[in-house]
Parts: sequence; structure tokens; C-alpha cells
Amino acid sequence: MSTYTAKDITVLEGLEPVRKRPGMYIGGVGATGLHHLVWEILDNAVDEAMNGFASNIAVTLHADGSSITVSDDGRGIPVDKHAATRKSALEVIFTVLHAGGKFEQGNYKTAGGLHGVGASVVNALSSELRASVKRDGAVWEMSFKRGKPVAPLRKTGPARGSGTTVYFHPDPTIFPKVEFDAAVVRERLEIVSYIHKGVRVTFEDEAEKTKVAFEHQEGLADYLRKIVAERNAKPVHETAFVHARDTAPRLDLVLQWTEATDEHVRSYVNGIPTASGGTHESGLRAGLGKAVRNYIDTHNLSPKGVTLSAEDIREGLTGVLSLFIEEPQFQGQTKDRLNNPEILSVIDSAVRPALEHWLNHNPTIADAVVGRIILAARAREASRAAQAEVTRKTATTGRLNLPGKLSDCTSPGREDSELFVVEGDSAGGSAKQGRDRVRQAILPLRGKVMNTEGMTFAKVLENKELADLVTALGCGMGKTFELSRLRYGRVIILADADSDGHHIATLLLTFIYRHLPHLITGGKVFLAQPPLYRIDIGKNTFWALDDAHRDRLLKLYANGRAHADITRFKGLGEMMPKVLWETTLNPKTRRLLRVEILDQVVTDRVINELMGKDASARFRFIMDRAEEAQELDV
Repeated sequence: MSTYTAKDITVLEGLEPVRKRPGMYIGGVGATGLHHLVWEILDNAVDEAMNGFASNIAVTLHADGSSITVSDDGRGIPVDKHAATRKSALEVIFTVLHAGGKFEQGNYKTAGGLHGVGASVVNALSSELRASVKRDGAVWEMSFKRGKPVAPLRKTGPARGSGTTVYFHPDPTIFPKVEFDAAVVRERLEIVSYIHKGVRVTFEDEAEKTKVAFEHQEGLADYLRKIVAERNAKPVHETAFVHARDTAPRLDLVLQWTEATDEHVRSYVNGIPTASGGTHESGLRAGLGKAVRNYIDTHNLSPKGVTLSAEDIREGLTGVLSLFIEEPQFQGQTKDRLNNPEILSVIDSAVRPALEHWLNHNPTIADAVVGRIILAARAREASRAAQAEVTRKTATTGRLNLPGKLSDCTSPGREDSELFVVEGDSAGGSAKQGRDRVRQAILPLRGKVMNTEGMTFAKVLENKELADLVTALGCGMGKTFELSRLRYGRVIILADADSDGHHIATLLLTFIYRHLPHLITGGKVFLAQPPLYRIDIGKNTFWALDDAHRDRLLKLYANGRAHADITRFKGLGEMMPKVLWETTLNPKTRRLLRVEILDQVVTDRVINELMGKDASARFRFIMDRAEEAQELDV
């Protein structure tokens, strides 16, 4: 039987705990932990800058790729004797855990390095560290190896100005691979320059012999533009929401809705990235949701038949939140999450009125944002019940999966390829004969497709005509939708020029708008404009789109002086393939209308009222426009 006594208790002193369990302090000894050493020293320099004591920070990645120097022009680490330890303050900071200048009020208003372990942890995990301080008219230096002083602090000469320079080389006996990633360091430094506008941050890579300086006078607004461009996310509105609060706690916020399908918000506390979020992000989401809902309710923009969720409001949202507080409570030394409970209500109460005021004073932007939110809500509702079935029915990995009635072109996938969705087999036959087979595909639909307003994906895909259309397009639906998988450069709806044809086109547009909206926003959907009349005047032939167009042509070219032979087409199926090519299919002579959404809110409301289940809305629409109605041919 083994014994367990006081002799088995080990007491680790000084910096020994750090070297024994480095993961407790830097999260691990992989690449993330290695770079965390840089962030600890950098945070100390940034603390000087954010409190107005420094305006320049410089980081040098040396030619060996495994050592780094961080400098600032702040006040410089104190070098006088520490009363309790009788050692220099610099030595205490680099050799004693929980020693620093940020525990007492007055030294720093806000700071990222709060626990007093950053500098000492870096020292403990470095095979070599040198600290150089300029202050009080002199340069002071001290060197360490694996956390222990090599020699006492010494004055090396006179100096002008002030500041701190720290060189360190991580210990290869602690880290399996000591090799810094220049791109990672550079990106972090650029972020620092965005968050602390006006601070000049320089990065030198000796191995690549490059040196770059970052300085952004517009701060987070510049950062947001960079993020949106990197994500290739098309903004829903050009002007971003920018809010700055100068009173404590200080707050900087920029937001912009985009057509991306996810939310992307980056948050920082006292300049430190909080990748895991925390109470500040929760406060932002709460305030943002209240502001948007208040705007929608105030302006009576709530969509019928769908409930807006918090996720719908934030879909496509891109933003940056930077918070500065005196006593942040971070989760662990890696500081990637903020835990201050009081901050949630502070951020909520700051964001809500500011965003609501901005929406009310920018109605065009607000309507675009609300339209984007409604679109997200309808897409979510439609995909909720049938995701598995959609995945199965929209697989189009090869030609064998394509509908049998699709007459495909020989070059699908080309930007100039086109899919004509044609009303009826008869019209489809003429279109197949008259088309350009290399770049024009024909998909005939039998009769009128179903009205999909308010229907789920599962119900929609029970309709064979629509299921065939989705399969032919190849881009999926709902969360499986990828515009890059679209098999054609254009999707063209080709229906008769009469009222029945207009009805079919409206049904197809309703389906696309509700279930494939990104085809429209991506500029891929068009309406063909086949003629309703052929007019022969002498040796000339004219094609009229409708009655009004016919009358204008007659007035212009006949005007009572010449005989006009007028032929009214009963449908596309009556047209000879050659005529259909000349009037409707030939890119050089045809007319196409690109389908665009100019006002998302109005479009959503009109489709809901005219195509939804509530017949009273349609009745009101018809009665309000009764005087505009034309006499119909019987």
C-alpha cells in the first residue's frame, strides 16, 4: 500500500509554475500559444497608447523567424527600487507573477494587461529576453534566461525621450516549433491600428526585408470596409452605421448589413480580440434586435405570414465592436471572452436608441435593411421543414440527374449560356427548333405551375414542374443554395404575351423570389418579351408587344395612308421556329427585361397581398385600380 504524506507535496516557486504548466497561461504550446507571447508584450505597448502615453508601436520579426522585438514610445517601465522587494520595478514585473502597474486606479484608465502575469509569463517561457527602457534621460537594460535574471539592471547610456523595447526568443524546450507566422503578426498589428485610430504601428520582417506602417484615421470605419471586401459580401446599404460613445465605458461600433448568409461581428475589449464573445456581444445583439423591431413596428412593416427571429435580423450583418472599460473580467489569461455582467445592459441601452435614431433618419437605408431581414425570415421558414428532402432532390452532380424534358445546350456553365423556361410543350417545341443549341437550353413546363406563396420547400418540390426546374438550375435551394453552382449565365422566363402568359410568369417569379431569391439579387433572372402582334405594312414587318405598342406602330407607320395586315398570336406555339428566333431568342434582335428588386419591403408586401391566401387584399387591390383596367378580349 503506497503512502501519501507531506513529502509528496511539491511547492513551485517564482515562475516555475508557468514552465511546468504553460497551457494554463497561454492556452497551449502550439502555434496559438506561441503567438500569444507576442500579444502579451504587444498589449502592454497598446495600453500605453490607449491611455495617451504613446503614439508609435514597432514590431520586428527577426531574420531567424523565431525571435521578436516590440517597442513603444510610452513612459517606459519604471526602473526605481520597489519598496517591498528591494529590486528594480522592471525586474519585479518580469520575474514575479501578478506584479504590474494596472492594479491601482490612476495609472491606466483602461488596459488589456490586467492580471500582471503577461510580461513574466513571456519571460518564463523564453530562452532569452532583453528589456530596454528609456526614461529619466537614460537607457536601462536587463537580460533574462528562462525567467531568471542574467545580471542586475544597468544603465547603458544617455537617452532622449521615453519608451520600452522588449526582445524575446521563445524556449524551444517548451515549444515544439518556434517559428512565428509573419502574416498572423502583421494582421494583428493592422487590427491594432484600426482600433486605436491615430496610433502608428510599424511591422518589419527582416527575413523578407519588408517594412510596413499602419495608421487609420477613420478607425473602425476603415476596418469594416476591409472586412466586407475580404468576405466578398455585397453591402445592402452603402453607408454604414457608426456610433461612438466617449463617456465611460467608451464604445466604438460600426455595422453594415450585407447579402452574406451569416453574421460576422468582431469584438474587442481594451484592444484585445474577444473571439469567444461575451457580455458585450450579448448586449449588442439585444440592443440591435430591439432597435430594428421598434422601427418595423413603428412603420408598420411587419410581414404577413412570417415571424421575424433574432437570427433573421442579424443575417448578413457585418460589424466591429470595440469597448474600453476599467475593470474587465476576462475568462482566463487568454482573454478571449468578457464576463462582466453589468456590461450587457450598458451596451444594450447605448446601442438601441442610437441605431433606432439612425434608421428613422435614413429611411432608404432602413427599408433596404428591413427588406433584407424579411427575405431572410421567409427563406428560413421555407427551409425549416424540408432540408433533407431538398438535399436529395436538388443533387445535380452530372447530366444523368437532369430532367428528361430538358433540351440542354452543349455548353452549360458558360457565362453566356441561357436557360429558357417555356410555357407549354408546343412552345417548347418551337423554341427547341429555333434556339442556338450551343448556348441556349429549353425547359418546357406543362400548364400553370402552382402558387408557392407561403408554401414550404417540401410542398413546393412535390410539384414535378418546379422540382425539374430546380434540378435543371443546379444551384440548390435554401441553405444548400450556391450561386456558383448555377448551370447557366441567365434564367429567362418565356411565356405567351397574353394575360395567361403574364399569370404564368408571375407564378414563376413568385417561386423564384420566395425560394431562390439570390438568383434575382445576383442579376440572373430575365423576362423574355415575345410579340403579341405581327404587323405587315407594305414590305415592312413590325412586331408589337401589346395593344398599346400595336397602336403606336400603326400611328407611326400607317396613319391611314397604308394598309396594315395585323396577325395576333394565340401563343408561342403558333410561331414558326424561325420567327421565334428572330423576335425572342436572338440576342441581337430580342428584348429582355432584367428582374430587379428596387424596394424589398414594397415587393414583399405586394407579392404577399396578391399571391397570398388572404383574398381581401387582392379584392382591395383590384377595386383600387378598377379604372386602370383595360377591356379584355373574349
